[in-house]
Amino acid sequence: MRRSFSQMLLDRFQHPAQVIVTAFAATAAVGTGLLATPWAAESGIGTRVIDAFFTAVSAVCVTGLVTVDTGGHWSAFGEVVILVLIQAGGLGIMTLATLFAMMISGRAGLRARMWAQAETKSPQLSDLRRVIGNVVAFTLAFEVLTAVALAARFAFGYGEPPGRAVYLGLFHAVSAFNNAGFGLWPDNLVRFATDPWVCLPIAAAVVVGGLGYPVIFELRRSWRHPHRWSVLTRITVVTTLILLLFGFLVFTITEWANPKTLGPMDAPGKLLAGFFAGVMPRTAGFNSLDIAGMRPTSWLATDVLMFIGGGSAGTAGGIKVTTFGVLAFIVWTELRGEPHVNAGHRRLATTVQRQALAIALLGMALVTVSTYALLALTPHSLGQILFEVVSAVGTVGLSTGITADLTPAGQILVALLMFAGRVGPATLFSALALRDRRRRYELPEEKVIVG
Repeated sequence: MRRSFSQMLLDRFQHPAQVIVTAFAATAAVGTGLLATPWAAESGIGTRVIDAFFTAVSAVCVTGLVTVDTGGHWSAFGEVVILVLIQAGGLGIMTLATLFAMMISGRAGLRARMWAQAETKSPQLSDLRRVIGNVVAFTLAFEVLTAVALAARFAFGYGEPPGRAVYLGLFHAVSAFNNAGFGLWPDNLVRFATDPWVCLPIAAAVVVGGLGYPVIFELRRSWRHPHRWSVLTRITVVTTLILLLFGFLVFTITEWANPKTLGPMDAPGKLLAGFFAGVMPRTAGFNSLDIAGMRPTSWLATDVLMFIGGGSAGTAGGIKVTTFGVLAFIVWTELRGEPHVNAGHRRLATTVQRQALAIALLGMALVTVSTYALLALTPHSLGQILFEVVSAVGTVGLSTGITADLTPAGQILVALLMFAGRVGPATLFSALALRDRRRRYELPEEKVIVG
């Protein structure tokens, strides 16, 4: 019997990671084609392929780095394409594919559920239908609530026509919840730096979207009973709060008297802008302060926060706060000389510890090699290049303003970094592996000197 094309595809991609990488690449390719058309540009002239490619990858990888002004260059059609790419990248290509399969046939095959499970980090295949439904429903509901709040502010506070206000609210709500950071103003959100009715809804959407769906659903069920939380939720919530406080204090104190950032504002405005600046490195990419005008110490703090990122199975990037939390527990265990790594009255599995170390080291290697390569390709300083690389790998979108000035080779490298940061180093490398290798024997143990 002759096999169908879909069956041939299923046989070709046996590993879920391969499908996820292929799906993101295919979506970026389609987005590139659409954005390169004359209808996508405000001028009616086709956009350069490199700019269309960079924007499509940035959107589907929910990053926010751009080579052209989003609001000024793209037409309404182009902006809608970007918005769809952001939503698809945020929800996860395989999550959407499985949802559509369920809507059409009323069920999803085992392999399709395995692919979506790899994308959503769902613990059990049997719960996948409910998980995907909850993910989509919660995402759309929170985006709508954020869009309503923003639209009301744009309409009544800034005199935008009702239709334009709704569009602005919806675009920035989707961009915020998916941690994309795309804005429709040339200065991003700098003009709203002291407006809590714009900054706080966007910051809330960024934080909630970056927590991760498993954590969100568990908090919704038992937010009044922290003692019932899983280790994942405890690590995510505690680490997130610590990093938010750290970012707020660092940016507020460091930039308080800087005439290029917080200096001209009054005290309430400085506190709001400092808080917003501390939230955005969680991989959102919006900025209400001029990044290029920040002090080098603030750049360094931003690099650290961007590299860590947000929660697992969420819309944020980075190595994830859970990875950072597990590494902190490993260090604490070694300092105390204990035989096992414990967290929240539970012992962490050895595989989890190895995965955390591998992800962190792969991320550091990717940042180091890419920074070296970009330094060789562009004339910018080490601080600017490192900031750009970490922002791309962490799918953040913050920039010191050098993205558009990079050489075509540099822009392609940054686009590849955004792609690698979205699918994850572990997913990317496992997708490239031809098969899993299992040893059928154990080697003799030997201790080596470290440190």
